[in-house]
Amino acid sequence: MMTTATKSILAARHVDEFKTILGDKYVLVDEESLQNYSHDETEDLHFPPDVVLKPRTPEEISAILQICNENKIPVTPRGAGTGLSGGALPHLGGVLLSTDRMNKILDIDEKNLQVTTEPGVITEVLQLELKERGLFYPPDPSSRGSCFIGGNISENSGGPKAVKYGVVKDYVLNLQVVLPTGEIIWTGANVLKNATGYNLTQLIVGSEGTLGIVTKIVLKLLPFPKFDVLALIPFRSAENACAAVGAIFRAGYIPSALEFMERDALDFAAKYIESTAVTIDDDVQAHLLVEVDGNNMDVLMQDMEGITNIATGFDCGEILFADSEQQKAELWKMRRRIGEAVKAHSIYKEEDTVVPRAELPVLLKAVKEIGKKYGFHSVCYGHAGDGNLHVNIIRGNLTEEQWNGSLKEGICEIFELVKRLGGTISGEHGIGLVQKEYMKIIFDDTQMRLMRDIKKIFDPNNILNAGKIFDLNS
Repeated sequence: MMTTATKSILAARHVDEFKTILGDKYVLVDEESLQNYSHDETEDLHFPPDVVLKPRTPEEISAILQICNENKIPVTPRGAGTGLSGGALPHLGGVLLSTDRMNKILDIDEKNLQVTTEPGVITEVLQLELKERGLFYPPDPSSRGSCFIGGNISENSGGPKAVKYGVVKDYVLNLQVVLPTGEIIWTGANVLKNATGYNLTQLIVGSEGTLGIVTKIVLKLLPFPKFDVLALIPFRSAENACAAVGAIFRAGYIPSALEFMERDALDFAAKYIESTAVTIDDDVQAHLLVEVDGNNMDVLMQDMEGITNIATGFDCGEILFADSEQQKAELWKMRRRIGEAVKAHSIYKEEDTVVPRAELPVLLKAVKEIGKKYGFHSVCYGHAGDGNLHVNIIRGNLTEEQWNGSLKEGICEIFELVKRLGGTISGEHGIGLVQKEYMKIIFDDTQMRLMRDIKKIFDPNNILNAGKIFDLNS
């Protein structure tokens, strides 16, 4: 019977074996390296590993995992370390396996609109390389300038363009994966349709590095849209801003991005990047950042006119239309840097809630009411077109007891409401280490048993990212 993950039992001989596989240069045991890999972007948590390994090939990873599996050494896979749920935290010590040397774009198949890449390629680097060829890979998390495509696979990342184009899972055709026991497999085929057996590809996507380590990725692509139009719409009520979102879709419009930012979020970001691009009137409580894209500018202008006409029915202020590429870039920079801006302001917990989009006003109102009840301030923003609201709970002056005690009761209340509204507790950030205690709110015993059983089949000795998503005996 598999037990809950335990701390590392790494010995000096294991380090020597790793050096035989990788060479001394890529086996790091110095204190600086261990500290550098002890944290990601999750709160202020630090867990140093016993050793950092930097393989270059699937075969090297296979050899490493065979040693770890035989000796029950914990292994934590890591991409760029931009995660927000603690998925890359080596909380059990052991091996931190970094994919940053696996950073090659292997093949761009322009005939079939596909790309094959290694997991350590930065997402934006991949997107820009494709754009030069007129090709489009839409998933664009806010950290796209630093996050790895492999990490995006692990978390099933989304981003602003998911509202029109979908998330990572909608683009993954096939994956090469090294299993915890060392076998190297491909999960599918490089085709757009596949009804052959169980869908192992989609099982790996979003599994947060608990089932295997992805070493090659085949993605489908689209032609790059020629034009886009961007507008920033201010609202005097945050709930009205959320309500406008559903109305836009019910009217038949599908924006390529529809982002919600309450006043504090945009204010923090503008100050953080020292931007003067937006003047926020005193009575404005929230903004929607709306983009439409396509290949016919006349159609896009008609769509934006229709969207802004709808917004005027929800008590909006003067709309800012981005009239240059520079202004578009400035507005998107503010949106993408909100998370960093909030973190620079205070330690915070980010809850990645998602509900049916028409329920967003209910969720936002409840978050603020629960905040008053438990004495916390929240800064909310997110992908409103998907119903995905990021709730940043600011530590501020909360005591240790409040931060690590009663605050959890407030988070539970938020998550219980999310479930009642038909939603769930993570839209794109994953569960990882810090959210796993809330899984029982969403899943019953049968569902949890099925997930634990899947984990046992892939990882019988529970070495790979153990203790993430759930504890096996929980």
